[in-house]
Amino acid sequence: MIIVAALYKFTPFADPAALRRGLLSTCEAAGVKGTLLLAREGINGTIAGARPGIDAVLAAIRALPGCADLDWKESRASEMPFGRMKVRLKREIVTMGEPDVNPTRATGHYVDPADWNALISAEDVVVIDTRNDYEVAIGTFEGAVDPGTKSFREFPAWWRENAGRFGNKRVAMFCTGGIRCEKSTNFLLGEGVSEVFHLRGGILKYLEEVPEAESLWQGECFVFDQRVSVGHGLAEGPHQMCHACRRPVTAADLAHPLYEEGVRCARCADEYTDTQRQRFRERQRQVDLAARRGRRHLGAGPSDH
Repeated sequence: MIIVAALYKFTPFADPAALRRGLLSTCEAAGVKGTLLLAREGINGTIAGARPGIDAVLAAIRALPGCADLDWKESRASEMPFGRMKVRLKREIVTMGEPDVNPTRATGHYVDPADWNALISAEDVVVIDTRNDYEVAIGTFEGAVDPGTKSFREFPAWWRENAGRFGNKRVAMFCTGGIRCEKSTNFLLGEGVSEVFHLRGGILKYLEEVPEAESLWQGECFVFDQRVSVGHGLAEGPHQMCHACRRPVTAADLAHPLYEEGVRCARCADEYTDTQRQRFRERQRQVDLAARRGRRHLGAGPSDH
């Protein structure tokens, strides 16, 4: 069984580039695959591997400056959900584009999964999904506001345009694993919202801990690996991935006349040039060729496009 660990930590790294090689070597030696992002504001990523390898990498991350209290969320996959290991340097570990936002200074009130239902059911609370539109499309909490954003960078502008809709209500926000809410709640505090809350551990922790019979979650939760989605108990969901646009697709989407494996789905049919489509077709040809030879093409994973 493959262990999948999603993690993040906001902590200042004076020289993230100096950490990259050591982390990559540790992951490769441990047989762990996935993606880790390093920036001056901290670390973020998802890794997968056998139990001993995951433990070795987590120990190495906890040894980094300010990461001793690292928190992470684990789930399981029936097969390796990543094709390779990458450690990347970024300007932000989750891109919001607001230079004054700093979760190490302040965030909203954390709400444990067991207490989340009561909070979001209160009449004086507005619930906001901070994820992207394609993530919201396959699942969200009952009654949650969908900002309709295509990237997290669009969230600040959406809030500034829509804040007046919510009056003096308390604001509860959620995301996949919690990292986006670290920034979005700090942002709202800076915008003058006095009572801001977010789901501790994100949707993944809620689906892990709250029994389905008591759950207010509807649908599946998009994840950024080849499992594509998970449901209650973090069981793998029914979705596949369009490897052109990285959106989740259902069985009905696969049957759509516009669907072409590895090249397009109905949602992205008009989003790429003919030159890009040809590149996608060549990539899919290589994927199919590798499969026939009993190997896995490294470009096959959703994290690679």
